[in-house]
Amino acid sequence: MALGIGPEWNMNSHHKYALGAALSFTHNFTGPYALGFGFTGSYNFSGFTALEPTILARLYLQKAPQEHTGFFGQLDTGVFIILEDREVSLLPEVGMTGGYRQPIGSSFYVEPYGRLGFPFAFGIGVVAGIRF
Repeated sequence: MALGIGPEWNMNSHHKYALGAALSFTHNFTGPYALGFGFTGSYNFSGFTALEPTILARLYLQKAPQEHTGFFGQLDTGVFIILEDREVSLLPEVGMTGGYRQPIGSSFYVEPYGRLGFPFAFGIGVVAGIRF
């Protein structure tokens, strides 16, 4: 299992770019597979807030010296919650994420990533975490 947190720059707003924070929890299975949950919260500093609780399915794309490291592809699905002008809107969310998990010792990692999807345009970030 792994737990990570980090910053993200994204296009979650229809007017401006937004800054956010990403949180992820993954459970690794035997082989190159992992399932988990993600949460991203973003704000564009003009009154637009996006919250994204998601479920994720990940596939590590290469044999690495340490299991569940290296390049990965990920599918995400969940709810895109918009808080704007005292109104709440809910939209379905689907996306794809690609990145690289670099281990730091046996317990820690850093993970740069990029993502594309709907209803957001893109996100670029880095997560640092701990493996259990």
